[in-house]
Amino acid sequence: MAKRLGVIGIVISEPKTVVARVNTILSDYGRLIIGRMGIPRPEEKVGVIALIVEGDTDEIGALTGKLGNLPGVNVKSALTAHKPEKGENK
Repeated sequence: MAKRLGVIGIVISEPKTVVARVNTILSDYGRLIIGRMGIPRPEEKVGVIALIVEGDTDEIGALTGKLGNLPGVNVKSALTAHKPEKGENK
């Protein structure tokens, strides 16, 4: 399956309750993550994580599905439509 480049936005309500589980999942899928930015907002009791990812749609879907099944975690993703042609390094 062809790899895609994309972004995943994660908003965590009440981060203290699920942040360890989120980080475990992200670590399990670390091979897909090119970049990560986390913004804690303790005064708002929310955390935001932005990921740049590269992988096939099944892998990225598995990652977003596991994150989205956690209570208080909202996940959205956007992937490029570009599929590398034969001979490309992706």
